[in-house]
Amino acid sequence: MPIQSKNPATLEIIKTFEEISDTELESRLAKAQSAFLSWKETSFSHRAELMKKVGVYLREHAEEFGTMASVEMGKTKTDGINEIKKCAGCCDYYADNAEKILSNEKFEGSGSENFVEFDPIGPVLAVMPWNFPFWQVYRFAAPAIMAGNVGLLKHASNVPICAEAIEKSFTEAGFPEGIFQNLFLSASRVEKVIRDHRVMAVTLTGSEKAGQSVAKIAGEELKKSVLELGGSDPVIILPDADLKFSAEISTKARMCVNAGQSCIAAKRFIVHKDVVGEFTKYFVEEFLKLKTGDPLASDTTVGAIATEQGLLEIERQVNESVAKGAKVLCGGKRFGTTGYFYEPTILSNVSKGMPVYDEETFGPVAPIIIVNTEEEAIRIANDTPYGLGCSIFTKDIEKAKKIAPKINSGCVFINGQVISDPRAPFGGIKKSGYGRELSHYGIKEFVNIKTIWVSNHSGNI
Repeated sequence: MPIQSKNPATLEIIKTFEEISDTELESRLAKAQSAFLSWKETSFSHRAELMKKVGVYLREHAEEFGTMASVEMGKTKTDGINEIKKCAGCCDYYADNAEKILSNEKFEGSGSENFVEFDPIGPVLAVMPWNFPFWQVYRFAAPAIMAGNVGLLKHASNVPICAEAIEKSFTEAGFPEGIFQNLFLSASRVEKVIRDHRVMAVTLTGSEKAGQSVAKIAGEELKKSVLELGGSDPVIILPDADLKFSAEISTKARMCVNAGQSCIAAKRFIVHKDVVGEFTKYFVEEFLKLKTGDPLASDTTVGAIATEQGLLEIERQVNESVAKGAKVLCGGKRFGTTGYFYEPTILSNVSKGMPVYDEETFGPVAPIIIVNTEEEAIRIANDTPYGLGCSIFTKDIEKAKKIAPKINSGCVFINGQVISDPRAPFGGIKKSGYGRELSHYGIKEFVNIKTIWVSNHSGNI
């Protein structure tokens, strides 16, 4: 089945790729296993030297690759360039810290010597999404490869040019052949790769349905998996919040550089009744400042929806919610006559039973939900099958810190938008998945945490 790169802003077909054959797939799996057997014996200093070169390469090609992401999936060129720079920073972080993170840990025990070591496990398959076509991959690849593993990438089918560029970044930096390989495969062939005896683990960022499928297959094979799935992140606006500031950050958090197409984008705005009027005024003002249009234009702040299916889904969610009583404060319809664009939209009068309350909205739509009390805000924040992130806006930091443990999510940001950072663990609970990426937690997901116990007995009786 052909794999097609299509510009969502112009609907132009950029390039078509053919899937690799079963013979080629077998060759690549064998190459990965062979590469692992030698790579796992290399020193951290050697791995770090090459990983640093990837960072340099990415910075040198930031504009080229940022444009590539913009053309393939619709984000603005500016955001694409920033994504590439973030990837370079991730490479640097693990180049600088992997050896320290994975150094042996001594512990008190009954042996004369007791310690834990962290051994690489082998080829790891990454099934990655289109919305951050570079970042999602490097945040897996940099720690996994620095730990001594090798990577296999099954990227989203609508960003094949980005996938090729990622593989090239590792070869251009001097990594041996087979350390990181891109696999042009349809989704139906992923199961075969997961079940292959040479593949030791799988990580997926994607939809709940895709996560369920991968988890089932990996579970049957008793292989480690890490899943980062959807999110319906709440933003709680308490009565004492700085409302103008809250509206500014909430706008950035909702759009989240991809016209709102991000798992950690803010998706439900839970506002106390005493301040909802003023907050809404500022929020609408900020949305009206946004400029939707050509993702390659320097003044565009909201690019295209990546696929026609995504655009139709956003339309459905808004239209059904309005039919059930939601009010459109701005936006609420497609933008332009060509391409997959949707206007930045704010909905008020939102309640349970509406799609924009109950479902994940993967696009530039912000529903406002009014609450009467702090306790009601917490209840509604948790009234979702997802649990990825949450933001709380208040001037009372101690109060926010007491609310944070009550929120069912993988992270809580106080007076700020949810972001990912190589230094902090990233992941969710409930239907947002399991396991963690990034930080020292992420790199340890794909290692064998091995106990070494040494006897006091010398061997002489």
